[in-house]
Amino acid sequence: MLTVTDITTVPADLTPEARLNALLLKSEVEDFNTAYCAALDAQRLADWAEMFTPDGHYIIISRENYDRNLPVGLIYCENRGMIRDRAFALEKTAMFAPRYLRHLVGNLQVRETAEGIVASANYAVFQVLFDRPDATVHQVGRYEDIFQRTPDGLKLKKRACIYDSLLIDNALCIPV
Repeated sequence: MLTVTDITTVPADLTPEARLNALLLKSEVEDFNTAYCAALDAQRLADWAEMFTPDGHYIIISRENYDRNLPVGLIYCENRGMIRDRAFALEKTAMFAPRYLRHLVGNLQVRETAEGIVASANYAVFQVLFDRPDATVHQVGRYEDIFQRTPDGLKLKKRACIYDSLLIDNALCIPV
C-alpha cells in the first residue's frame, strides 16, 4: 500500500530552481485539497466525483486495516464510475439527517515519483446536525494520495482516507 513516511519538508540543500519547483508543487496540491474540501462542505458531490481520474480509487479505511495491509474499508470505490454512483445515490436517493460538515486539511507533504505526485496530509472533519447545535468531531485521520496531471489540472488517481477515530458515526454518508 502507498506510504509516504519518507516525505519531508522541502530540503534546504536543493538548488533554488528545484526548491521553487517543490514549493510550487506543494502549493498546487494545497489548492486542490482546498477545492476538494469546499466541494464536500457544500455537498457538491458531483463536483467531488470529477476530482478523480477515470481509473481513480477512493477508500475510507481504518488505520488498523491499512497498517496490516487489509483491504477492507468502510467505503471502497475502484473507479470514477463507482465514485459518481456514490455521489448520485447520496444526492438523489439517500436518506440521512441534514448536516453541515467542515473539512480541515494540514501538514501536507508532497513529492514526485514515477507513479505520479505522491502526497500525505492530515484531516479532521467536524459535523453539525441540524437538530443538535453542538459541533462534533466526525472523523480524524490522514489522506494518502497519488495525483495525476491532466489537461484539467490535478486529479486523484488514488485517495486513501485512513481514519484514526476508534468510533465511527453510524451515518458516514458524506465522503471525507
